[in-house]
Amino acid sequence: MSEGLPRRKPDPVPTIHPVAEYAASGRLAEVYDRTKRALGVPWMGVVAMAFAHYPTFYDRLWSALEPMVAGPAFAAACADLRRTAEEEAGKLGPPPIRDRLIAMGYGEGELEDIVACNEVFSAGNMPYVLMATLARAMLEGIEWTGQGASTPLPASVPEMPRPPLMEVHHADPETRALYADLRKTLGLPFVNTDYRAFARWPSYFATAWGDLKPVALDACYQPAVTRVHHRAVSLALSLPNVTGMTPQALIDAAAKDADPDQVRDVVRLFQWLLPGLALNVGFLRAQLVR
Repeated sequence: MSEGLPRRKPDPVPTIHPVAEYAASGRLAEVYDRTKRALGVPWMGVVAMAFAHYPTFYDRLWSALEPMVAGPAFAAACADLRRTAEEEAGKLGPPPIRDRLIAMGYGEGELEDIVACNEVFSAGNMPYVLMATLARAMLEGIEWTGQGASTPLPASVPEMPRPPLMEVHHADPETRALYADLRKTLGLPFVNTDYRAFARWPSYFATAWGDLKPVALDACYQPAVTRVHHRAVSLALSLPNVTGMTPQALIDAAAKDADPDQVRDVVRLFQWLLPGLALNVGFLRAQLVR
C-alpha cells in the first residue's frame, strides 16, 4: 500500500503561509480549538496552520478527520507510529547525554523538564504525520479505503503543557547559527516548533544537535526515515473513513482556494519532513531517557 506513495520532497519547495493561532478568528479559531482538543495536543502544528491558509481545503479535510480521530483506531495508529519512530531512532545509536548535561550544571529537575518537553512532541507529532499523509494521499488521487466505525473515546482536555519557544528573533548568534546549520543539514525550509522548544535550553540543544547531526549525514539515516514514512502511509490509509471522503472531494475543495497543485505541494512538503522530525525527536528522547 505504501509503495504507491513514495517519500517525495517537492522541487521547488513551495512557500508556506501558516495562519498563526493568534490570527485565527471566527470559524477558523473554532476549528483550531477542535483540532487541538481532538488530537490531544496543546499547540497547532505548523503543518495544520499551513494547511489552514487554504480554508476550504482545511475545513473539508478536518470535517473528514474529526469523527475518526476521536476513536480508538486513531489512538492505536499514533501509538504504533511512535513505536516505529522510536525503534528506528534506537537503531541509530543515540549516545546518552544526561551525564554530560549534569557536568555542565544541569539538575535532575531541569533534565526532567527537557524530557517532559520532548514528550509533548513525541506524542503530539504522530497525529500530524497521519493527517499530512492522508491529505497527500487523497490529493494524489489515492483512495482512503479504511473500513469500520469510529466509536469516540471519552473527550479530555490535553494535559500537556504548551512549551515556550526560542524564536529566531529571541535567539543569540550561536543559536541562530545552530538553526541555520540544522536547516541546511536536514534540508528544511524553516525551523520546526520542536527544535525551537528544545532550544529553550541552548546548551542542551547544542550538545544534542552535535550528536544528531553526524547521524543525519550518515548513509543509515534516510533509510530509517523512509521506514517511518512507509509505516505512516500504511497506518493512515487503514484508518476508518467514517465520512466516506473521496480524493475528488478534497481536490475540489482545494481548487476553491488555489491551484490544487499548489496545495498538493505544500502538503507534500510536510508529509516529506514529518517522518524525519518524528525520528529525530525519538533520537533526542533516547539520549535523555534512562
